[in-house]
Amino acid sequence: MSARALFAAALALTSAGALAQEVKSVFAGADPSAIFADGQLWIEPTGHGEKLESWSSPDRKTWQKRGTLLALTDIAWVGDDHARRHYLWAPDLRPANGKYYLYYSVGPQDPTPSRLGVAVCDTPAGPCKDSGKPLLTGGAGFEAIDPMVFVDPKTKQALLYAGGSAGATLRVFELAPDMVTIAREIAVDQPPKFTEGAFMHERNGVYYLSYSHGHWNRPDYSVHYATAPSPIGPWRYRGAILTSDTRHQGPGHHSFVRTAQDEWLIVYHRWDQPPGPTPLKGERQVAIDRVCYGANGTIVPVVMTEGDAVPKLRGIGNCASS
Repeated sequence: MSARALFAAALALTSAGALAQEVKSVFAGADPSAIFADGQLWIEPTGHGEKLESWSSPDRKTWQKRGTLLALTDIAWVGDDHARRHYLWAPDLRPANGKYYLYYSVGPQDPTPSRLGVAVCDTPAGPCKDSGKPLLTGGAGFEAIDPMVFVDPKTKQALLYAGGSAGATLRVFELAPDMVTIAREIAVDQPPKFTEGAFMHERNGVYYLSYSHGHWNRPDYSVHYATAPSPIGPWRYRGAILTSDTRHQGPGHHSFVRTAQDEWLIVYHRWDQPPGPTPLKGERQVAIDRVCYGANGTIVPVVMTEGDAVPKLRGIGNCASS
């Protein structure tokens, strides 16, 4: 069984009430998708496996649960898979065509192949209506998990990034204009140290492919990145930008988001605990930290903070001067 499958089984034991508890970071959850819309930061995390929910905040301090985006029981093509310990996780919410498209994972890989789906929403608060069929199905050597959709600002082409964990394979697909159909697959090189949770963003003409490396429930879970002149490579590996420290363990499965103030943030999950026995146990927390870029376009390693404080960068000054 893959690490992601083990995660799903463990997460299913968590109560919905515990997920709503306010904590030192933002709230309990994992695999957060994040967008900035309607003057607010929206976060869609993995929940306890039966449904996906949306949260929003105007100030990154006060958070409101906005409701259910999609429940496992709303997805007709899943059938009775939920009875065989299948779960709903790793959402990615993206605006397009005047709508919002919710991409998600259904799994784990065993006993049936993992699959990706997509639902259409009128607002980032949902509710969302499933497209009626799987978007992508896993198979030998490939686990269909962790979807992320990026619209290239140069070509306006929507690209789906997916895969990881069992097989640790990244695949990239062009989406049709309807955003719910795959047009074709694009062959890409595998980025160094890729495990899962790919994310693509673009800044000043540089494309940044970031992703999680390591084991989801151990301190080696971390975020690494590569740069490229296009959203499909070739990749130039740049190293780790988010790693465990003395107060937080296993940071990963993240999103980058740009605010209306032209500020870049990384939204991710972590265990708020010092180093100790492994595998890590307890609730993972969604956390937010600022992202700073060097003059050469590299990403400054992220210093994890409590809440949404401005990090003290390692001898480089603040983001405004980097």
